[in-house]
Amino acid sequence: MKIAAVIVRTLMGLLFLFASIAYFFKLVNPPPPTGAMKTFNDGLEAAVYLMPTVKVIELVCGLLFVIGRFVPLALVLIAPIIVNIVLVHAFLGPEGLPLAGFLVVAEIFLLYYYRDRYRPLLKP
Repeated sequence: MKIAAVIVRTLMGLLFLFASIAYFFKLVNPPPPTGAMKTFNDGLEAAVYLMPTVKVIELVCGLLFVIGRFVPLALVLIAPIIVNIVLVHAFLGPEGLPLAGFLVVAEIFLLYYYRDRYRPLLKP
């Protein structure tokens, strides 16, 4: 199970690292969104601080996943971002749903793997 956790953690980390680095350095030119996704993206661009903040969190968590330090903290920090990714792709852009599904499964698997680290937080 340890090897599987390392593989899943590294894949997740590389995915978030690529997404954040590609955002900051404009490495990928995605096709322009249409319909509801365009409206959503316009709203994100209107809040000029939001996407850079999310991408910095993705970058930090991706680094933590890849190097294997503070993984339980990174899992907690990245969870709301994964929820947003899933909801956006479930309702606005279903073409990204398989990747969002992988992120959910990977997050749940890693939360289960590190469950002993969360036990003290859940004690009354």
